[in-house]
Amino acid sequence: MTAVLDKPVVRETSSKEGDPGWVRPSLVALLVATAALYLYDLGASGWANSFYAAAVQAGSHSWTAMFFGSSDASNFITVDKPPASLWVMDLSARLFGMNAWSLLVPQALEGVGSVWVLYLAVRRVASPAAGLLAGAVLATTPVAALMFRFDNPDALLVLSLTGATYAVVRSLEAASTRWLALAGALIGLGFLTKMLQAVLIVPVLAVVYLFAAPTPVSRRFRQVLWSGAAMVASAGWWIAIVELWPAGSRPYIGGSQHNSILELTLGYNGLGRLTGNETGSVGRGGLGTAQWGATGLLRLFTTEYAGMASWLLPTALVLLVGGLVVAWTATATRWSLLLWGGWLVGTGLVFSLMKGIVHPYYTVALAPALGGVIGIASLALWERREGLLARIALSLGVTTTAIWTHTLMLRSPSWHPTLRSVILLSLLAAAAFTLWLPVLDRRAAAAVATVALVGSLAAPTLSSIATASTPHSGAIPSVSPTVAGARGGFGGPGGPPPGGFAGRPQGGVGSLLNAAAPSQQLVALLRANATSYTWVAAAIGSNSAAGPQLATGLPVMALGGFNGSDPTPTLAAFQALVAQGKVHYFLGGGGGGPGGSSGTSSQITTWVAATFTAQTVGGVTVYDLTS
Repeated sequence: MTAVLDKPVVRETSSKEGDPGWVRPSLVALLVATAALYLYDLGASGWANSFYAAAVQAGSHSWTAMFFGSSDASNFITVDKPPASLWVMDLSARLFGMNAWSLLVPQALEGVGSVWVLYLAVRRVASPAAGLLAGAVLATTPVAALMFRFDNPDALLVLSLTGATYAVVRSLEAASTRWLALAGALIGLGFLTKMLQAVLIVPVLAVVYLFAAPTPVSRRFRQVLWSGAAMVASAGWWIAIVELWPAGSRPYIGGSQHNSILELTLGYNGLGRLTGNETGSVGRGGLGTAQWGATGLLRLFTTEYAGMASWLLPTALVLLVGGLVVAWTATATRWSLLLWGGWLVGTGLVFSLMKGIVHPYYTVALAPALGGVIGIASLALWERREGLLARIALSLGVTTTAIWTHTLMLRSPSWHPTLRSVILLSLLAAAAFTLWLPVLDRRAAAAVATVALVGSLAAPTLSSIATASTPHSGAIPSVSPTVAGARGGFGGPGGPPPGGFAGRPQGGVGSLLNAAAPSQQLVALLRANATSYTWVAAAIGSNSAAGPQLATGLPVMALGGFNGSDPTPTLAAFQALVAQGKVHYFLGGGGGGPGGSSGTSSQITTWVAATFTAQTVGGVTVYDLTS
């Protein structure tokens, strides 16, 4: 370990002084193009994921709902994630009003910020060109174009993790405790965004710092402990407040079975995701691990996942190995490749092998690491192209891209069939010429590099553009183009139906994961004399409640949380609320998603149907609980 103390862990090119004139305009062009991609026709997706949109609507009306991440402004139950990503959208909705743009523009800007921060991190250990390449890879990864235009928590998670890695890069320059503490704080922010997924990269960050920081070993350990304390403090304050807050005066913790944020953290959103032994939300009901697809090392290359983030994943793995072999003696390159490569491989393995709830769009967390590895390794190998091993690694990387791109495009046979052949032949030619770089003049070598770059990014860029051009709704969206054999019924592409921002109805699970837009007759009924009630209506499941709530702007009680499986409220508790006149209507037809509704939700539905008279309003069965 002590051997690294005499060597710098950052290149001299980290300074902006002396940058070629093309660097700043190129960075501006990259960020502007990224913003255009992520902001284009953003309002077409409407509320996107109505589950989170309803929570934003609630938080824009109630500071208490904003703090806890409640599904409604009267604070019956929270969403099943911590609320950091909601806070950003809540503030935007408070400033600009509750609409699709105020909801989704923060997500897009978080995406642009992620590209910028990745550029800054890579250029410090490589060069501006490597930083631009890394940023371009992140920006054009299709799942990034999907999730930076959506209101799931993943956009803020990616920004937090990328920022934390940048802070570690800065801390490695001079063994800075402040930068390392900032890295811990940003991981904590990621924890308040998506809980334990944020800590997947912590072992990599800690190990790289412990081995690479230019300071004595004992100080490195102390600094890592300080960084850990910063992480615990930045996430723990909210967890502690919620856990210690009297349960009777705060909303129920959605996704938990015992109204506990610690249970949610360690179980449903924690170790349960790895083992498959999770209870709560969509983990309830004996679905088994098969519900989330087969596990295995090749999961990220299967139909469900491949188009999301794996276009350049095989290339990154080839370049990672090649870069480490060829540039092992270069301290900055070695440690930076281990940093970004450790993130890529470690998180990728978790996604591949986890037995619990996992969705293909989670792979957006791999996109910054893909960019980091490809940017740094490509530059390191290019600088050493006089050596045969470097040329072989570059040629293998380009060949891998050609074959895998062609394979993925074949999975959607009607999608740019001519371009598919052009990309294959162009990349194979570039791979062949790469082996002869020393005998090529400067212009010819630049042409080979340009063909390899354009050919590698062409297909994922077109997929990103197609994804950005398609409205998306529901809880589990997917990229474009549609891949033959992909599972249906999980939301995905689809715009709002006429007259509302909710996602289009779909069969199976999709009907749960999209909130239907209520009719004008139902909206008028719910708004009548609304101020007399704490909740204008109650419905089984958050998405059944989200549609009416978003349309009326009034609190709707989501019985049982996300899909009606949380054991709240009990029948007795609901009967007491009805007796107190706090709930006006009950909307029938909710629940029924993965795992079905809980026993308490079913009991409430049975009691309401037996006690009150049903009427049909705008195609919805409605019970007046005050009659």
